[in-house]
Amino acid sequence: MLKNNVFAVFLLVAFFISCNKDSDTTTPTTTPTTTTTTTAYNDLWIPPTLTGTTFDLTLSKSTKQIKTGNATKTYGYNGNSFWGPTLIMNKGDFVKLNVKNNLTETTTTHWHGFHIPPVMDGGPHQMIEAGTTWSPSFEVKNNAGTYWYHPHLHEKTHEQLTYGAGGFIIIKDPTESALALPRTYGTDDIPLVLTSRRYNSDNSFDITDHAYGDYMLVNGTADPQISLPKQFVRFRILNAETERGYNLGFSDNRSFYVIGNDGGLLDAPVAVTRVKLAVGERAEILVDLSNDAVGASLDIKAYNANQEFGFGGSEPQTSGTFGSLLNNKDFSVLHINVKAATTGAITAVPSKLTTNTYWKESDATTTRTIRITGGQAGSAFTFDNNTYGFTTINQKVKLNAVEKWTIVNNNIFGHSFHIHDIQFKIVSRSSGAIASYESGWKDTFYIRTGETVSVVAKYDDFTDDTNPFMYHCHFPNHEDAGLMGQFLVIK
Repeated sequence: MLKNNVFAVFLLVAFFISCNKDSDTTTPTTTPTTTTTTTAYNDLWIPPTLTGTTFDLTLSKSTKQIKTGNATKTYGYNGNSFWGPTLIMNKGDFVKLNVKNNLTETTTTHWHGFHIPPVMDGGPHQMIEAGTTWSPSFEVKNNAGTYWYHPHLHEKTHEQLTYGAGGFIIIKDPTESALALPRTYGTDDIPLVLTSRRYNSDNSFDITDHAYGDYMLVNGTADPQISLPKQFVRFRILNAETERGYNLGFSDNRSFYVIGNDGGLLDAPVAVTRVKLAVGERAEILVDLSNDAVGASLDIKAYNANQEFGFGGSEPQTSGTFGSLLNNKDFSVLHINVKAATTGAITAVPSKLTTNTYWKESDATTTRTIRITGGQAGSAFTFDNNTYGFTTINQKVKLNAVEKWTIVNNNIFGHSFHIHDIQFKIVSRSSGAIASYESGWKDTFYIRTGETVSVVAKYDDFTDDTNPFMYHCHFPNHEDAGLMGQFLVIK
């Protein structure tokens, strides 16, 4: 079980504790490297789209030619060899999703970030047996933003995600649509799912007990490149790793703008040179290519060298359970070639995006403290010393309550914490200031080693006395091992 002996392992790298804290403006000490010309790039695959109010998804086994030699066994939705189509929905629409399971095993499909009834949520309880179809339906209540769907079957989430099951969801609304933003999908509005894989000698994915892959994949593409127009371009970025975090920037250290995170638009663009994403987090960014020459190139890079103790992928090992060829180093994520601008190109960034009204600590009528425990001497991580129980209800929340949840992490490792049903506001971090790029609505956040984080949310609209929502670490290996809890929203 991953991280069961991590305390002993990380004593070897305790010097990382003093490394830099999360910052959206700090220039890294590592000098950005220039792009080499010897890499054999592959064109980035852009997932196809589905639109409307009825969405048919079929999850099946497939194969994908990723490496020379044998094709790799994978999972994909709707005939795709890895990942699935991007679902494009409108806020306020009533949608129906028909999810057919063509696997030979049970699965689920969770609509990550959605505010919907628990019986439609697609968590561990909404199982889709092999050969059957699950058809949830609900009103789309979320703001415009980037969300995703993925399996959430207890003890199988890591494996099914590793094979490639998942997909993006883009929600549109009138506020976002009124803005002058890039939104031509696949041209100046680009979805990027970041992950990595380790391979067996026959090119199959290694699904054994390890935290990190050795080789980067973006949208299931190895060594990816894309040609983009010399104008503002929008990236919708998702970290869909097992444990690795990403500290993203550009190879020439240029500034870019974060315009949205998990739950939609920020009030105004935030200029940064780096943005960190833990597993399950999303960010929408704008980058200005208008001053780049046609034919020029640059990279999106992960500046992951010399990260703080507990940041996923900061370990020094190159092999073994906690090792990776990508650990503790800077590496390329996506190679960008600049081409001519399009007609109607976006050449400026809006100064104002929206007006969010956030919940404050003073609005909370109930406060809860949830502690991440375990992880020492071979034990699994737990919440409040309780491992996940399928029928165990850990919390009961009253309908329409505004609650403050305080998550306390131990000193073993960092985690990615996710709450189903709601979007919350991060109101405090014991390690210091909240990064400006995570100042909007969130459903997932990174919690550092030894850190305490508080969030505030309202639990409205949906109540159920028997069907729970989940809260859990979004490292799929950790949630499979029991780092999950359940809550009911009751009248």
